[in-house]
Amino acid sequence: MDGTYGDSTRSVKAVGSESIPGQPVAPVPIPASTFHLSPDEAEGLDSYGRSSNPSWRQLEAALAELEGAATALTFGSGMAAITSVLRVLAKPGTTLVVPADGYYQVRRYAAEYLAAQGVTVIEAGTAEICEAAQGADVVLAETPANPGLDVVDLHRLAMTCRGRRATLVVDNTTATPLGQQPLSLGADIVVASATKSLAGHSDLVAGYVAGSQLELMAAVESDRLLSGPILGAFEAWLVLRSLGSAGLRFERQCQNAHALAVMLRGHPAVVSVRYPGLPEDPAHEVASAQMKRFGGLVAVELADADAVHGLVERSELLIASTSFGGIHTSVDRRARWGDPVPAGFARISAGIEDTDDLLFDVEQALT
Repeated sequence: MDGTYGDSTRSVKAVGSESIPGQPVAPVPIPASTFHLSPDEAEGLDSYGRSSNPSWRQLEAALAELEGAATALTFGSGMAAITSVLRVLAKPGTTLVVPADGYYQVRRYAAEYLAAQGVTVIEAGTAEICEAAQGADVVLAETPANPGLDVVDLHRLAMTCRGRRATLVVDNTTATPLGQQPLSLGADIVVASATKSLAGHSDLVAGYVAGSQLELMAAVESDRLLSGPILGAFEAWLVLRSLGSAGLRFERQCQNAHALAVMLRGHPAVVSVRYPGLPEDPAHEVASAQMKRFGGLVAVELADADAVHGLVERSELLIASTSFGGIHTSVDRRARWGDPVPAGFARISAGIEDTDDLLFDVEQALT
């Protein structure tokens, strides 16, 4: 696409099928694992669902389109996508930088598996990651970071990595390709969970890798084939079904998140608020330079754990959920998972409710 379309149009066109009279308009699920073989053994047709299948290919083409990549690969989860890329890139003897303020399971994988294989693992927060990258072979950045919502200057980080021929991997889960495109800012490869805003209905788990370096993507595809962290064909169809409305849903989520952040920052029950879209947020300047939208997450600190629980209990609209990006506004007290945050810190994932209804509900629940 030439970039002139809006996000909803891009989402619809990405999942569009070829216009053939008498054929379905919507994606058709093909949940088969075994295919009829051709007598010509050299013919490159589908043979087994773990290597490739039509459902994957249709979804992968859509994801590549949205990320601005040459190709994409689907996985059974975002974590499966990340670990596959790290297995390919982080070899024994290399130095890997992972975000200290990003998704905690990535740090666990790096510390418990990769370090044991001879990889030097460095944990660096958003503010220190460019400096840490100066001594790295592979850098994994998450921006905005989950759950604190700090933002990495991707152009600066990419220049640092390029100067020492390090590979830059960017987790684009929080922003989505409708919020930012890391490949255009210099990243070598993108990883993400499609479970969140892209699928957006809290009914599946999926992940993907996107990139334009074909040799690197081929190595990741080989790892997927051999290790088997694949996405089911039916789940691929579910993501395709949802992806067409992702632009519309994400626009409302971002609108609601911004409105919530504005309301919360002045509320007496709130200790602090982080949202990259707020002009006074420490990440606003960098986020404004590289993000089209600021995302659907708001980080808020209340007095203590009981205050977070009370917020959900008194609300008519909020749900308690550790995943995010769904149509319901959800709240997750992150200290329960071991994140290094205060007991009253919560991540709010804005849903698609009417903005006025959501603001009224949250304000009365706080009061």
